[in-house]
Amino acid sequence: MRVVVQRVRQASVTVEGRITGQIDAGMLVLAGFAPDDDTKALDWMARKLVQLRIFGDEDGKMNRSVQDSGGQVLVVSQFTLLADARKGNRPSYTGAAPPPLAIPLYEQFVRLLEALLGQPVPTGEFGADMQVQLLNDGPVTIVLDSPPA
Repeated sequence: MRVVVQRVRQASVTVEGRITGQIDAGMLVLAGFAPDDDTKALDWMARKLVQLRIFGDEDGKMNRSVQDSGGQVLVVSQFTLLADARKGNRPSYTGAAPPPLAIPLYEQFVRLLEALLGQPVPTGEFGADMQVQLLNDGPVTIVLDSPPA
């Protein structure tokens, strides 16, 4: 599993002209799933994100988590995070889980985040053509890979 997490002042995702998810201050999480991802990887990533200290404390140092800061999380599926562009000019997506595998992983990941945060986690729409808008705060952008199984 690979995620790109961005600390944002606000973010939203739109599908066919309708907003499917939006947040104020918090994290925009772009999430890609691999065929060998399992519950252990999802749980590790959800806990890592909720505890990741990328929000400022009273001294402006990044010592607070999204939980500590009272922020929100918006999750958007993005299979292209698993692209391999080392050969040629057309990326290969064979490292990404196909939809029958990825959809349940995505849904379980969102449920884990909701349980850890104690609040709803808005999302995009899996497999849709989405437009994502964000106001990156910092900017702070971090790429995380789950540990090997």
